[in-house]
Amino acid sequence: MLDRARRFAAEMQRRRTTRHFSERAVPRELIERCIETAGTAPSGAHMQPWHFVAINDPEVKRAIRVAAEESEEEFYKTAPVEWLSALAPLGTDERKPYLEHAPWLIVVFAQRYGHNPDGSRRTHYYVNESVGIACGFLIAALHNAGLVALTHTPSPMGFLSEVLERPVNEKPVMVIVAGYPAPDARVPDLERKPVSEIATFR
Repeated sequence: MLDRARRFAAEMQRRRTTRHFSERAVPRELIERCIETAGTAPSGAHMQPWHFVAINDPEVKRAIRVAAEESEEEFYKTAPVEWLSALAPLGTDERKPYLEHAPWLIVVFAQRYGHNPDGSRRTHYYVNESVGIACGFLIAALHNAGLVALTHTPSPMGFLSEVLERPVNEKPVMVIVAGYPAPDARVPDLERKPVSEIATFR
């Protein structure tokens, strides 16, 4: 068990985020299996309050890119200097070409409530926490499959509901860009905090 834990930790230490994606196709089944893994995440009262929209259609990806860049342009004009300084080393700005060029976009929606068979509302519990855990599972699954992933959270992101025609009980939470890294892909030169800094044992 300890050996398995060590190997998995070492593998996840290799995970990096990139904004440079190859346009090389990724089989739909690979994305399906990763979403299947995300669906195994624990959730409040086992309500599974998530929905994943996987997009491979070039026209839909283009529409998302255009809307996201409009949103991001406003953000970069008004964001606090401290926030922009924190983002600077990552090389991010309002241009989001990867939203169009990467083979897959997976938009994660949180279902604020569900529906019973008779059409009445069904309460969902701990929605944000549940969906956050599922996103983590999805990112780990994509890495395990040999793909790279980028989390993108445009602000505001209501346009995703419109472009993807999602029902009113769903709220967009995150876009996960997935694919193979470009041959010249760059990743941040970062160091992760050791266990001694992120955990306390008593």
